[in-house]
Amino acid sequence: MIISKKALPRRTFLRGVGAAVALPILDAMVPALAQSGGAAEPTRRIGYFYIPMGSDPESWVPKTTGKLTSFSPSLEPLTPFLKDISVLSNMEIEEAHTTGNHASSNCAFLSCVKAKRTEGSDYYLATTVDQIAAKLIGNETPFPSLELGTDIISQVGNCDNGYACVYQNSLAWSSPTTPLPTESDPRVLFERLFGDGGTPEQRQAELATNASLLDAVMEDISKYQRQLGNSDRVKVNEYLDTVREVERRIQMSQAQSDKAHLPELTRPTSVPEDWEEHVKLMIDLQTLALQADLTRVVTFQLAREASTRTYPQIGVDEPHHPISHHGNDPIQLEKLAKINKYHVSLFAYMLEKMQSVDEGNGTLLDNSTYLMGSGMGNPDIHNHRNLPIVVASGANSGINGGRHIQYNEEQMPLANLHLTLLDSVGVHLESFADNTGRVDELFHSA
Repeated sequence: MIISKKALPRRTFLRGVGAAVALPILDAMVPALAQSGGAAEPTRRIGYFYIPMGSDPESWVPKTTGKLTSFSPSLEPLTPFLKDISVLSNMEIEEAHTTGNHASSNCAFLSCVKAKRTEGSDYYLATTVDQIAAKLIGNETPFPSLELGTDIISQVGNCDNGYACVYQNSLAWSSPTTPLPTESDPRVLFERLFGDGGTPEQRQAELATNASLLDAVMEDISKYQRQLGNSDRVKVNEYLDTVREVERRIQMSQAQSDKAHLPELTRPTSVPEDWEEHVKLMIDLQTLALQADLTRVVTFQLAREASTRTYPQIGVDEPHHPISHHGNDPIQLEKLAKINKYHVSLFAYMLEKMQSVDEGNGTLLDNSTYLMGSGMGNPDIHNHRNLPIVVASGANSGINGGRHIQYNEEQMPLANLHLTLLDSVGVHLESFADNTGRVDELFHSA
């Protein structure tokens, strides 16, 4: 590639009427000095992938500690990413032990504090760890953070033994009194990421005219072609193809919903009827947002606490919540383990997407750290000990993966891990919630 003194601005958007598509990181965006003298400093991202109602530890926790050569049954879908995965056992959120254990499992996962018990609007928690990161590494992106999920949440008032529904609805809180709403509609998220202002009604009218937001920006790409080398052109084409494919899937979901003639509309029209497709659309959109540096902080609530979702696609026709109260029944434990493995497979889908994105100095996965886990340990007794916790972090994080770190029965505060993961993306705090230190073992070789 020809190296010139000029570089394409990092904040480069393709623009059209009603649309603004940010380009991913390209070689042409790297200054000439960096191109000739070494790789540019990687852009670091952090994300949180929440699974509800704990796990079956017999199927989740690896049998050996230290270096991993294989995964436990529930974690087996992560095998292709073994070198990037750290499994941590015997971690606890002590402040989550309350009478509203589903509410506290969710809201304490990223706060590690006890929620105020109230059914009203005088709820009180803390600034969550994702929002601490967003205030420091999200201030250079159009969206300091994204808060995503799959459940259409409308409940208000009491949802769990005197605890307001907001504690189960929101993982992220920007202040102790400000829960951030969770976006679950792929169409709304797509328009937030790639729309260019205007009211929702104006954007819908534009869509009716143009059929595709992406079509509106295609003419703008031609003016950049002279500045792009062959590898950049390939990268841009692949990125735009992915955006178009995601938009096509959203449009298909909307068309199917419009034909359903439901007597009562219980979900936005662009939410797929198939839950797995819904999850994958939300994952694809958050991956695109990270790739285009629209955000560097994401929380994703895979499913809501006390969910009654069934999973016939894996042979589990009973609702998740009743199954989680297994009473040590081997049949119910087997079903819970199946659900755990299925949820982990969706996390693996996201890691695969991130690994496929080349950023020059590594893949998107190499430049990201994701925490997957739950705020509940044993769902049968609603405790918050021995939480199912997995960290996925690529080559540029400094974290040594491929290991199982198991603490003693005294349990390690989850807040210790939150502080450590903030360190890995350049956010350094002296303390967080009830931490007693850091998880230095993540940076030590097995």
